[in-house]
Amino acid sequence: MRIVLPGALPHPREARELTSHLQTSAPTLLGWLRQARARLIPADPAHTGCTPHELWQLMAQGFHAEGEQNFATGLGPLWAKDVAEQDQPVWLVELVHVSPSRDGAALLPASELAITPEHSVALYASVLDLFAEAGFHLSPSETSRWRIALPEGYTPACASPTLVSLTSVNDWWPQDIASRPWRRLSNEVQMLWFEHPVNQERYQEGLPPVNSLWLFGGARARQFSSMAPLQDTHCYGELQEFSVKHDWGGWLAGLEQLEKRVFAPLAGGKMPELVLTGTDRIVELSRPTTLGRWAQWLPGSQNTWSRWWSPQN
Repeated sequence: MRIVLPGALPHPREARELTSHLQTSAPTLLGWLRQARARLIPADPAHTGCTPHELWQLMAQGFHAEGEQNFATGLGPLWAKDVAEQDQPVWLVELVHVSPSRDGAALLPASELAITPEHSVALYASVLDLFAEAGFHLSPSETSRWRIALPEGYTPACASPTLVSLTSVNDWWPQDIASRPWRRLSNEVQMLWFEHPVNQERYQEGLPPVNSLWLFGGARARQFSSMAPLQDTHCYGELQEFSVKHDWGGWLAGLEQLEKRVFAPLAGGKMPELVLTGTDRIVELSRPTTLGRWAQWLPGSQNTWSRWWSPQN
C-alpha cells in the first residue's frame, strides 16, 4: 500500500516547531517517520512548472520530459481523456477565474469554481468559432478542461493551473511575441464571457465568474512509460489547504483526523509506503530493512529522521 499526503511536509523552520506536536496528533505516523528509509526529491516549481504533488504523479507514471520541456507539459496527456494519438502534443485549457491582486493577477482553478457540465457546454459553444478563426481549435474533454490544438510552430512555456493559483498569474503569463495571438484571444474570451448568461447565473448564486482559460501541456502520451492508474495508492489531500495558508492549528487537527481514520488502523501491520510533499520538495518513505529496524533502537537514532523533516540548511 502507498499513502500520498500532499501538504504533509512543512517548511523546515515550521517543521521543527511542529515536531513536538506529532506524538499527540499522529503517533502512528510519527513511528513510521522515525523508522523509514527516506528518499528526497527536489521539486522547485520554478523549474518544474507544477506543484510537488503533480511532479510526483508525473514521475510515478514514468514521464520523461524532452528537450526544453518542463514537467508541467506532461499534465496535458496525463489529464486529457482518451488520448489515442501517442505522438501528438496534447494541450489543454482549464476554465478559471482571474481577478486583480496586489501582485498583478490571481487565478482560481476549476477545482474551486464548482463548474457544472451545463455551464461548461454553454461556455464552450460560445467561443468555438472564435478560436477557430484565430487558428486555435477546441475539442471537448471534460467539464473543467478542453483539448486545444495550437497553430503550427507555437509551443509556449507553461505552468499548471494549480501552481499559478498558488503564486501569481504574472509569474507565468507568456510575454513573448509568439504568444501575442494567444494573449489577444484570451482577452477576447474575457470580454465575451463578462456578461455571458452562465456568469450572470453564477453572480446570482454568489459564485465567482468563469472568465478565462489557462493554457498548459504540450507533451506526448509516448513520453509516459505507463498511463494506467497507480495500484493500491491512496491520496489524502486534507493537509494541503492548511499548509498553503500556514494554518498549522488546522494542519495538526487534519493530521489528527488522518491518524484516527487512516494511520491507526494500519498500526498493527506492515508500514505502508509514504509520499509527503511540501512547497519545493518530496520525500518518499519506504519500510526499513531488518538492519534498519534494529538500528532504530540505537542511541540517537530516533532523531535521524529530522535530517530530512527539518534540515538546518
